[in-house]
Amino acid sequence: MTRLKGITWDHPRGLAPLVALGPQSGPTNDVIIEWAARSLQAFADHPLEQLVKEYDVLVIDHPHIPLVSDQGLLVRLDKTGHDAELALLARQSVGRSHASYSHGGHQYALAIDAATQVSAHRPDLIMEPPRSWPAVLELAGEGRVLWPGKPVDAMSSFLTLAAQMGGPVCSDKTGFVGRDVGLAVLDLLHQLVDRIGPSCLAANPINVADRLSSTDECYYAPLVFGYVNYSRPGFRPHQLAYRDMPVGPRGVTGSCLGGAGIAVSARSAEKEAAVACAFWLASAKVQRDLYYWAGGQPANALAWEDQSVNKDCLDFFSATRATIEGASVRPRYPGWMVLQERAGELVHAALSGDIGEDACLDGLDAEREPLIGDGIGG
Repeated sequence: MTRLKGITWDHPRGLAPLVALGPQSGPTNDVIIEWAARSLQAFADHPLEQLVKEYDVLVIDHPHIPLVSDQGLLVRLDKTGHDAELALLARQSVGRSHASYSHGGHQYALAIDAATQVSAHRPDLIMEPPRSWPAVLELAGEGRVLWPGKPVDAMSSFLTLAAQMGGPVCSDKTGFVGRDVGLAVLDLLHQLVDRIGPSCLAANPINVADRLSSTDECYYAPLVFGYVNYSRPGFRPHQLAYRDMPVGPRGVTGSCLGGAGIAVSARSAEKEAAVACAFWLASAKVQRDLYYWAGGQPANALAWEDQSVNKDCLDFFSATRATIEGASVRPRYPGWMVLQERAGELVHAALSGDIGEDACLDGLDAEREPLIGDGIGG
């Protein structure tokens, strides 16, 4: 029996489906993965240098990929005897989920969880949620809307809206975001905060989903990362229905892509077994069956299209498919993780009223400036 150590993130969506695998952690019954979990915040920004020394398999966030590629921390999953499976997974990807774990012509992780910013509502309290931003603001003025505005989440919404308005961040070498687009994004977010109240600036997507599903005070959120758990019967007092993001100038394109992928440590003493487990977990068979029904949010398109899966979760997957197919990937260079954190603090400060919009955008340009030589692209 081969025993591997794995690390994932501490939420039922991230941990439960992996623990549920039990003695069958791979394509055969002779491998067991013992899973540990780290916080959602650590999942997003904790360096992987130490984790690869302690764990064989790691569930990771795709913005880490350019940096770990440069540092040689993860096994390149191409040319490991699974290239046919790799090609199949690329075809079965929802949006750019699979591609977000590649860099420099190599694949460093496999998408096992797919997510992007979408809308959420209580179908028992509102029959038809708003579809446009003017309608969202009107409902927010009635005190019925929530939005997660903590620095990292405010930054995610900034990225989404900039892309939806046709000006993705870091898309050229002259600054962080076009001034007109940046001002328009901040104006829209300011209008949301003004109507919802400053408490939203301390909330994350889980806080919002918990409040929507447990109280009747509010019943809609326009931009939150989808959590299918809240659409399942019995997870919370009330089910949430997730739908496409509000329509903007470019439709429902541009939403900030999230999700999680499974990677193998370059330090693992059992690389072959760990790689086989990664491909097995990402396969359509596992994703649409055990992975979903044990509480996961699959990344494989065959799971997203499965009728029984969608019936179980108020059409979570089919009703948000257009948004994830048009989702945008965050800038692909090693310095992005540091820049994202600093940029989120600036956007949060602007929405809190601590700095003005022009000062925020100047600060974003200044934070990006030292990294322009790193080959930044859109």
